[in-house]
Amino acid sequence: MAEDLSSMYHVQGHVKWFDPAKGYGFVVSNDGGPDILLHVNVLRNFGQSSVADGAQIEIVTHRTERGVQAVEVISIAPPERGEASVLADFAELDAEVMESAELEPARVKWFDKGKGFGFANVFGRSEDVFLHIEVLRQSGLADLQPGEALAMRVIDGKRGRMAAEVLAWEVAVTQDED
Repeated sequence: MAEDLSSMYHVQGHVKWFDPAKGYGFVVSNDGGPDILLHVNVLRNFGQSSVADGAQIEIVTHRTERGVQAVEVISIAPPERGEASVLADFAELDAEVMESAELEPARVKWFDKGKGFGFANVFGRSEDVFLHIEVLRQSGLADLQPGEALAMRVIDGKRGRMAAEVLAWEVAVTQDED
């Protein structure tokens, strides 16, 4: 059955909540109106398996008998972060040093959202890189799955190598082409 293109709408808003375990969440349009269903498959087509609550999002929607649904993600920007959300591990580090670190390709080893951390491995290197839940949130992500491809800015912290920024692989590849 073909999509009725006349009912497709371009929407900008923010993620109200998203639960990767349930496989869906909702977006609130900047223009108001009903909550918009965001299914994990639509998010995966964008290259992510999760998105942080409060993240700014640009989507294409379609109105159905059951309500408004996202059919395509155009862009995601991390939620605004205040000074209070800076991790203690980063407090003494120069922001320019963290931002200038190269993006490194990596895979998630494991991540436990309940514990608030996990580990990844940079391709070609054996040591683990620590991933903190707050870094994910600041990067616009909410959860990670084992084996998921990422691009990370990695720094040497007080407790070893840790991610200072995490991007979904597809987002990082797109940014690199710009």
